Order: sequence, then structure tokens, then C-alpha cells
Amino acid sequence: MPHLQIKAVNSLLNIPRTSDIDHRSSIISHRPSILESEQFPVLFLIITVMFSLIKSGWLLGAVIALTSCAQAQKKPATSLNNMSTTNTTAANYDTATLANGCFWCTEAIFEELKGVISATSGYTAGHVPNPTYKEVCTGTTGHAECLQIVYDPKVISFDELLEVFWETHDPTTLNRQGNDVGTQYRSGVFYHNEEQRQKAEAYKEALNKSGAFDNPIVTEITAFEKFYPAEDYHQEYFANNENNNPYCRIVIRPKLDKFRKVFKDKLKN
Repeated sequence: MPHLQIKAVNSLLNIPRTSDIDHRSSIISHRPSILESEQFPVLFLIITVMFSLIKSGWLLGAVIALTSCAQAQKKPATSLNNMSTTNTTAANYDTATLANGCFWCTEAIFEELKGVISATSGYTAGHVPNPTYKEVCTGTTGHAECLQIVYDPKVISFDELLEVFWETHDPTTLNRQGNDVGTQYRSGVFYHNEEQRQKAEAYKEALNKSGAFDNPIVTEITAFEKFYPAEDYHQEYFANNENNNPYCRIVIRPKLDKFRKVFKDKLKN
């Protein structure tokens, strides 16, 4: 995470700063050699079996499946698509629509920010009306997985939401975030007004000029058109599935822990 470079850009854009990331030190303790252990024959057998699985490609496939957002779901998909909406929030709230990878991860992050009233997982910027998760995962509907964020601008600004947005994903990988690959995982800011467009463009340009990332930012910045809430079981996904889905522990939890350290001054609790 290019935290220090983004910190410098925030200063240029006069964005309120959060605390710097806490650095952790590793502690290595001495243990007896594995060859000295009475369990060596058993461990040798386990290692041999794992090597065979890796060589056959099965284990790699299993790891990728566990760390990929698009997994088979056991729960039925109760659609909320009939609630497709634009901005219907209260007059004193604003709306931001951001796409930065799998919404299971991003929802868990943005919901913890002070001033965020709600963060709804869903789909935007596609050409198929009322899409389902299964359809979006094919990559043929044109939609991006996104969050519709309702926030109180008196508590948190759009600039601060952008700061979290840039910090919590890789905006330089086209149509990909980690093991999640496809146009539905593209990076995007879907602005609701001219002010949001200008701020997003200025932030993107400043980050590129600063060299905050090794590669150019590919985040699309386009006008918001329509938002379709995702099915019920996608909402509050991390909160409801942390102990059930390995993806939550392997992928979401480490991201969330890192986010909490960097933005600890902006959290609700």
C-alpha cells in the first residue's frame, strides 16, 4: 500500500489526514529442528502428498477458489433488484458510488467509517437491466461490483471517501483485484455531480504525478447512471459469514485489519 505517497498527495489537495500506519515487528523464536522430531516420518509423508497435489495443480486451484470472490453460494439469491435506484437520500446526505473490487471486502471497510450512513453492495454501469449476481459474474452484462454509499458530508467528505478508496485497492490493475478477475472487478468512480467528477479527476492526476503507484492508475471516472442493489445474501456479507466462508478469514479480515490501523481516527467505534 503506497501510504506515504498518498499522504503527500493528500497534503497537496488539503485533505484531512488520518494517522500513519502502525509498523509491526516480527518475533522469531528458536525451535528444535524438525529433523529432531519424532514426528518427522509423518511430516515427511504429509509434505510428499502436498507436493504431489501442487504438482498436479489441484492444490493451487483450491487456494485460488478460496481467495476468489465469485464462489458458489449455498444460500438462495433473494433479489432486491426491484429496488434499483438513483439518489433518493435525505437532503442533508450525499451519495457516492465507488467500485474497487469485490463488494464483500469493500462493504466491510466503508461501513466502519464515521459519517457513512449506509454502504449497499450492488451493480452499476452495465447494459442489462436488473442483473443477478450470476449474470454479472459472467462479465457480459457490463456491470461493475460497487458500493452505493450514503454519507453525511458534515462528518466525512467526498475527498476522505476517495482517500479510503485509493488506499484499499490496487487502481493500476485493469479488470482485476487479486484473484478476482473480470470487468466486474474494475476500479471506478461513478460521480453524481460535477464537483465529484472534478475531485476524482484531480486526485487521480495527483497520484499519477506523485508516483504513488508503480504503474499508471486505470480507474474509470464516469457519470453515474443506475444502481441495482445486490441480492440479500451479499449485504453485510462479512458480518454474517466471517466464521463460515474461508474467503472472509483469508482475504477480507487481513484487509480490514490493515484498514483499521491506517484509518483508526475515522472509525465509528
